[in-house]
Amino acid sequence: MFRLYVIGIGYRPFTSKDKDIIAAADVILASGRLFDIFGQYDEYESVKERIKVINNVDETINFIKSIAACESSLLRNVVLLASGDPLFYGIGRRAIREFGKDAVEIIPDLSSIQLAFSKIKESWDDAMLISLHGGPDPSKRRNMPFEITDITALASAHKKIAILTDGVNNPSKIAGVLCSSDIHAQTKMFVCEKLGYPDEKITEGTPDEIKNLSFVQPNLVILLNIDKTILSAPCPSLENTSINYGGRGCFKKREDKILFGLSDRCIIHSGGLITKDEIRAVSLHKLELINRGVFWDIGAGSGSVSVEAARMCPEMKVFAVEKDSRQIENILSNKSKFAADNIQIIEGEAPDVFKALPCPQRAFIGGSGGRLEDIIQFIAGIKVEIVVINAATFETLNKASASLQESNYDVEVVQISASRMRRLGDGNYLSAINPVFIIKGRRHSYTK
Repeated sequence: MFRLYVIGIGYRPFTSKDKDIIAAADVILASGRLFDIFGQYDEYESVKERIKVINNVDETINFIKSIAACESSLLRNVVLLASGDPLFYGIGRRAIREFGKDAVEIIPDLSSIQLAFSKIKESWDDAMLISLHGGPDPSKRRNMPFEITDITALASAHKKIAILTDGVNNPSKIAGVLCSSDIHAQTKMFVCEKLGYPDEKITEGTPDEIKNLSFVQPNLVILLNIDKTILSAPCPSLENTSINYGGRGCFKKREDKILFGLSDRCIIHSGGLITKDEIRAVSLHKLELINRGVFWDIGAGSGSVSVEAARMCPEMKVFAVEKDSRQIENILSNKSKFAADNIQIIEGEAPDVFKALPCPQRAFIGGSGGRLEDIIQFIAGIKVEIVVINAATFETLNKASASLQESNYDVEVVQISASRMRRLGDGNYLSAINPVFIIKGRRHSYTK
């Protein structure tokens, strides 16, 4: 039976369980950097002949897949060495997504964040944790919830921030961004280089002092806002300023957070799979959301509807139901990016996962995985008051309308066709987005 153990290393000795797993491993995979670190462990000598060094993540995953797929292979116990905690912006999430939870065991070391805060003797339970590490290949950089240009706004809003860096978004560049704003005068920086190595180094200074220095990878940055009044009063220089918290086109004021009207460009999504601004606005209006209650976003995709609903109704519990693991990652990122803490992500197929959830007053169906009638039947059985469904085809429209009517719902349908202005040479033209049917079902017995 194939088994993958993802073991974090770098900061603490192995436990007896770790040692047993490594001793029994048929193959041990490591990057060049982690191979060097593993060489300092006592266990290295006894297993060094079974170590394979692969520096590319995709090649590593493909190698493991080749082992998992070959039933006749004698290499059934695979150890993948990771840095620190594999589930903190590490390879652990990818391993689980590729091979499933039943085949993977995660054994974390300390995270670099934990160690860094211990070095500067600051608590980290009240810190914001973000990653600006886009990956080792500049041509394949990850789509991250925050960009380096967001650091100024984040630093003005949070007492402590820990930032995972890379060669592009390095400490000097972060310091330079801070120096271009008023916030730099109240910010203290700590750069933690090569944590866990014999030559680890901690550099403390102001952004002005840090911006002209160079640092060795790997490193991370901790920002401390030393102006304690920032927690109870807005920074005067930012009081009437629109701050970019989430990339291009996504703005909110410091005191007056935008609750409705997020742009497609703000929301992290994959392959254009997102409920477009105009469609999302009408769908949310048709839902007649309530502030206290339960809302199901079924086939949540990127989570755009969940995020806007959660922000509009902060006391409402939002359940984002999605079966695609890549989309789950997008929802997680968007939940974090927009601080939508009232969203709970449910990974699985509808309607199978519904039985474990509290009954909602509102439900939105953005995707059904071919089980639309089953979903509507379940929703009708628990007497959801209002259901809104987005449909791109006549077939889905007809199926949804008929199922709702058969399930004791009054049905209304609107079609939304919108066009967006685009540049064409020296002029502009209107480019149509795909029209969508918005189907609303209201239970016969429900009145406002």
